[in-house]
Amino acid sequence: MKFTGFGEYAVEFYDGLGADNSKPYWEDNLKTYKEDVRGPMEALLAELTPEFGPDFGESKVFRPYRDVRFAKDKTPYKTHCGGVIEPGRGGGAYYVELSSAGLRVGGGCFHLQSDQLAKFRQAVDTDVHGDALARILAQLRKAGWQIAGDRLRTKPRGYPEDHPRIDLLRHRSLYAVRVWEPDDTLHERACLDRVRKAWRQVRAFNEWARDHVGVSEKPRR
Repeated sequence: MKFTGFGEYAVEFYDGLGADNSKPYWEDNLKTYKEDVRGPMEALLAELTPEFGPDFGESKVFRPYRDVRFAKDKTPYKTHCGGVIEPGRGGGAYYVELSSAGLRVGGGCFHLQSDQLAKFRQAVDTDVHGDALARILAQLRKAGWQIAGDRLRTKPRGYPEDHPRIDLLRHRSLYAVRVWEPDDTLHERACLDRVRKAWRQVRAFNEWARDHVGVSEKPRR
């Protein structure tokens, strides 16, 4: 199916889910979710995968159900629909998300297991690879991206306080994101061009993550 934009009621669906995150609401609006949200997300990824998938990873749409086993918040459904092309969690990701807040795209290392974090810091510690990452992030900031991630309050063990990239070494996850509030483009084919352009900007970051962090050898928790 060719991507022509998210459906007319996609944002309204998530507005409603935010107000009534319940099984009855979900079942009453399941047709809207399938036709206006999930179907277009699958079509969007299908069209982008030939460019971004080869030599990188596979595409998928995330399941809409929350894992509430250990959560205080027991609401059953996610209030967004996310899709991704990635080699495995943490080793770079082309991410796209639809919610009542609009369209969110991202890339980088959203989750790092201990073996990936060790590789990340080893690469950042070297002048060649660490400086390359710093330049990539500076270019993304200049282009309007927000650089985010979980960080230690203090320096990681084994690194000096005056390390030239100490701010990067503090990160336990590191990613770039951009957000567009709901607008007409969200419901048009031009949304595909918006995501494609953004993913092209974040390509160097993802390839750095793939080459220097890679996929964890530890089992998923």
